[in-house]
Amino acid sequence: QVQLVESGGGLVQPGGSLRLSCAASVDIFSIYAMGWYRQAPGKQREWVARITSAGSTNYADSVKGRFTISRDNAKNTVYLQMNSLKPEDTAVYYCDAEKDGHHYWGQGTQVTVSS
Repeated sequence: QVQLVESGGGLVQPGGSLRLSCAASVDIFSIYAMGWYRQAPGKQREWVARITSAGSTNYADSVKGRFTISRDNAKNTVYLQMNSLKPEDTAVYYCDAEKDGHHYWGQGTQVTVSS
């Protein structure tokens, strides 16, 4: 069982930055991969970024070059640095952990990009 707690969401103006955090209840070395998804009102949840235990990263085309996923193994935490934010980035952002064939989700954190 893996518990995930996201934080760092909020209201930001277009062009601004936010850093999301996802703290895991277990040693993230034991987690195959961790990632971020988002869900905007009226839309399906979409994948945003992923980082494996080996440090390999992947990004959705819509955020490539603006978002950066990273991990701090000592803190069992994964981050999503979001720069050059756009109104279309507005969504609830969820942290995901893949471990032993299972997916675990956090409760989500709201990101609103608006002037």
